[in-house]
Amino acid sequence: MQEDFRLIVDLVLVLAVAAGGGLLAALCRQPVLLGYLLGGMVVGPAGLGLIKELVQVETLAQFGVAFLLFALGVEFSFAELKKVQAIALGGGGLQIALTILVTVLVCGVAGAWEILPAKGVFLGSILSLSSTAVVLKCLMERNETASSHGQVMLGILVVQDLALGLMLAVLPALDQPPQLIGIAVVTALLRIGLFAAGAVAAGIWLIPPLLRLLARTESKELFLLGVVALCLGIALLTEHLGLSIEMGAFVAGLMISEVEYADQTLTYVEPLRDIFATLFFAAIGMLIDPVFLWQNLELILGLVALVFVGKFAIVMPLVMLFRYPLKTALIAGLGLAQIGEFSFVLASEGRSLGLVSRPVYLLILGTTAVTLVLTPFVLRLVPKLLELPWLKKFIEGQDLPLEISANTPQQNHVVVCGYGQVGKNLVRLLQERDRPVVVIDQSESRIQQVREAGVPYVYGNAASLHVLEKAGVERAKSLAIALPDPMSSRLCLKRALELSPDLDVVVRATKDKDIELLYQLGAREVVQPEFEASLELASHLLTQIGLAPISIQQEMQQIRNHHYLELRPERTAAQVSRELQQATQDLNSRWYALPAGSPLTGMTLEEADLRYLTGVSLMAIKRANGQEVDYPNAKTMLEKGDRLLLVGEAEELAALEELAQSEATVPEANAACHWLMVAADSPAIGQTLGDLDIRRRFGIQVQAIRRDGKFLRFPDGNMALRAGDRLLLCGGYLAMTQLQKLLAVTSSPLSSVPVVKAIEAEALREYLPLDSWRE
Repeated sequence: MQEDFRLIVDLVLVLAVAAGGGLLAALCRQPVLLGYLLGGMVVGPAGLGLIKELVQVETLAQFGVAFLLFALGVEFSFAELKKVQAIALGGGGLQIALTILVTVLVCGVAGAWEILPAKGVFLGSILSLSSTAVVLKCLMERNETASSHGQVMLGILVVQDLALGLMLAVLPALDQPPQLIGIAVVTALLRIGLFAAGAVAAGIWLIPPLLRLLARTESKELFLLGVVALCLGIALLTEHLGLSIEMGAFVAGLMISEVEYADQTLTYVEPLRDIFATLFFAAIGMLIDPVFLWQNLELILGLVALVFVGKFAIVMPLVMLFRYPLKTALIAGLGLAQIGEFSFVLASEGRSLGLVSRPVYLLILGTTAVTLVLTPFVLRLVPKLLELPWLKKFIEGQDLPLEISANTPQQNHVVVCGYGQVGKNLVRLLQERDRPVVVIDQSESRIQQVREAGVPYVYGNAASLHVLEKAGVERAKSLAIALPDPMSSRLCLKRALELSPDLDVVVRATKDKDIELLYQLGAREVVQPEFEASLELASHLLTQIGLAPISIQQEMQQIRNHHYLELRPERTAAQVSRELQQATQDLNSRWYALPAGSPLTGMTLEEADLRYLTGVSLMAIKRANGQEVDYPNAKTMLEKGDRLLLVGEAEELAALEELAQSEATVPEANAACHWLMVAADSPAIGQTLGDLDIRRRFGIQVQAIRRDGKFLRFPDGNMALRAGDRLLLCGGYLAMTQLQKLLAVTSSPLSSVPVVKAIEAEALREYLPLDSWRE
């Protein structure tokens, strides 16, 4: 076969097996680059040996590295880095330095390297990088890119990506004799400095006019050709200067990243990048010997464990050092514990420079591949790990406010969780009307903005009971949740209602699929920004065509009252069920079988009022006939044989169980239930429920007590009352009023409480359902 034609056959074969391996990996929900590696292993010399022109294929694969790093440079966002610049620059830089230092020390103690510290620095550089692709994919699947731990991980990953260019530039200097390494590194850094200065000048004065000229031609082909020539030309220039092609490609991308045509450039280059990157990873796979990996499987698994434990032990304390909560530090530590895909680039370059032998190179590739496979599983297990009782208790104990302003209001204020753009607007509107407000945020940069604005604040995690307590949620008039990620919003809502069950809570839903979930968890109002924009646009257009403004407002409000149901995309029952299961797995949830003969059987959810009485939220019902009711409404009736998907704390779930098993009394249909708070000057403080004898004297049952954020179910007569206790009382309205005087509640009178309105006429009770008193 002719040599040129043989190369074409080899390229087609490599791309075909890479596509097959990528498809297999995607079906197994694994990173597709693992499929590319597998495809390369199958057709490579250590596999079936089908590739004959290996050198030529590897040469073409270098284009993949160049385009990978070029696209990485174009995607690099200094704006994103600025959001978490402290942890990104400080923590990311320290993480890389500490990983390299620890690796050098371990290699020195083990005597694993002939020349130190050069080769130890090389290995540490490989280990210091984590996988941007895998971590970002996992965060996007869970809608956690805007969460605290998501921002921390992405910030550190951005710095790691930036450091890759520096590593590639310094790497050739590590191949020098020990006595000359210092001089070689300094020389390389000087070259980088001079090259960077030239790149900055070109990025300001040469690149923008060139891209504008190419764009003016309105020719996609010409624009793409110019960009590719620019990328490869700068890459060849850096090679000529004694740096690496990879470094040049990365800098070329950075030069374009701040130009207005950056997005257009990335759109055009991405297909080329994907094809040649596939070729690169497949070429790496061709160098892997599966027999060698199998023979050294125990060693590779040991190295994997060492990498996970070591990187976790470095990242977690660093995140906590920058004043992030323990939970954020744990998730970030586990999420960044793998070795990244760009480590393949470093390893390949080091192999060509002779920094590692072939067996060590294969061990690096095998260890990297296994960590990439394990990372999605580790991140999926994190929520279950955080629910372990001992760890959960420890985390909650550590999740304390970092700082509280001196002027925090204590009564009838509005708590705003999240000081992004929505939170800022809310605070400004409230302050313009002289309403007391408290902001909760855990971003240092945003808290600094709050300080400068003179707004009362609590610096901490809004999903923490301790932080919500310090913000005075139990004494607040309302709570607005404008947090960036769905998980934090759910936890904040759930825990705020644990402290104050009758609190008026409005939540921003980032995704339309979260709307029903938030309502089910107890939100009074859920706002979805995209749907609200649709309603405002429609209102304007309908007004312009002559419809009456009042009728338009009524129609728009009706859509809101129906939870935007008319605007939401159609979902199958299976899709809704899957989304519900995924959302509740991050909360404390379990399925509970309704016992035979339960007093709840035959009651509607409006009558049972489970969340109000026990604190649990009912998310779904599985009927005995196999039917599943997701997000049941107030009119849904509980039936014999039902299985209930419940969300709540252990005490709340236990309270529901007692209620369902007739171990606690279900309030009668004509009884009002209300939460009352024991005032600091109440004469009942220190007295037990038995001493007060509330049930006999007033005909009122104490269903539960909220104390220090805990739900004390169906307390016995030995329970002594404390100031600040919230009592869930069920009974007649007149008796409730008398008991309110006894407890000397200093909050609003019963008739003005927003959740439970007084019913003036006794006769109305038999006609109005319980929930209508709470609207």
